[in-house]
Amino acid sequence: MRSPHPDPHPDTDPRRLGKLVASVLAGAWRASPPPPPPSLSPAALIEVTPLLLGTGAAGLGWWRVRSSELRTSAAAHELRQAYRLYTLQAGRQEPQIVQAITLLRSAGVEPLLVKGWAVARLYPERGLRPYGDIDLCVRPEQYAIAVAALAAPAAETVVVDLHKGLPELHRPSLDDVYERSQLVPLGDVGVRILGPEDHLRYMCIHMLRHGAYRALWLCDIAVVLESLPKDFDWEYLLRGDRRRAGWVASTVCLAHQLLGARLDGIPVAERARHLPRWLLPSVLSQWSIEEHYMDSPSMAYSFRHPARLLRALRERWPNPIQATVGVGGPFNELPRLPFQLWECVLRTAHFLTQVPTLLRQRSLRPVGRGEHAPVATGGRKAVAKGGRAVRR
Repeated sequence: MRSPHPDPHPDTDPRRLGKLVASVLAGAWRASPPPPPPSLSPAALIEVTPLLLGTGAAGLGWWRVRSSELRTSAAAHELRQAYRLYTLQAGRQEPQIVQAITLLRSAGVEPLLVKGWAVARLYPERGLRPYGDIDLCVRPEQYAIAVAALAAPAAETVVVDLHKGLPELHRPSLDDVYERSQLVPLGDVGVRILGPEDHLRYMCIHMLRHGAYRALWLCDIAVVLESLPKDFDWEYLLRGDRRRAGWVASTVCLAHQLLGARLDGIPVAERARHLPRWLLPSVLSQWSIEEHYMDSPSMAYSFRHPARLLRALRERWPNPIQATVGVGGPFNELPRLPFQLWECVLRTAHFLTQVPTLLRQRSLRPVGRGEHAPVATGGRKAVAKGGRAVRR
């Protein structure tokens, strides 16, 4: 949707739309969000709505403007419709979460639910935070049992992203993670989720690994920060490798700088004044574009359709955040281009190992938003869908 009255003197700032996204979402996760800023005109809301819709933040956009004069605009109507859709989808998916967990427990597997409902439950309304597939993590030694359980006919209507362990968390012991986890009620079932420290750490690293391309993920971090228990263990949150601790601390401060998340009494708050100069612009640049490789046809499909190959390569050029995390680099003031080039080398090398398999495949189709790629992406993850488990 585009403004019917384009600005005759358009702003050429490449991060302008990202700044608009941030202005719409600032504080939007709260039960009583602040009123939208005066700079958010009906035309600006129209312009930013496709970005909110495309990244799952439309419900939050509606929540922010619903009590303002913008509520009667055409853009607000679209945002409200998305909010209603998210509410309906949540009501449909919650029984599937219960079903998946019940099936796994009946097979002797205790799963950990990450992302999705685990963070959506912290928002004041169901329709504010959509969640797609059900992300469940299991102990590596129980992975095969879990795949078999989710391939049973009883699981035919359940879509699960099944993870072997929690490699993104970078904890030395999965037993400690389970020990610190907690059971929270959903219907008649207790759902095991990460403890608050591991939950925040996981979401920070997950967001960075994907280049912070969804503003919704930073809202997740903000809502978690404003819901922390009084006995939250900051030392445990940042324990381990100093570089990864720096990633987490920087992400917490990003939520404050970009979205106004409250950092009262938080030990890493001082870091907000010393974020690397490239970090904030990288996030805003990413939020300003609609295209992203996670919402595009797979590289395997593009490999078989050369007309799309150039676009696929452009979409997969890693932004500075994704590249730094991909190669395990530090968040400092050094130039990011060497990290981006090295990340491309690693990706290319990995892709070349899959070429023989791709050449043997008879047919590949594009994979759109919400569907599952037919080839491995290198992660230790499987998708259990429609009575079968497929590695990704």
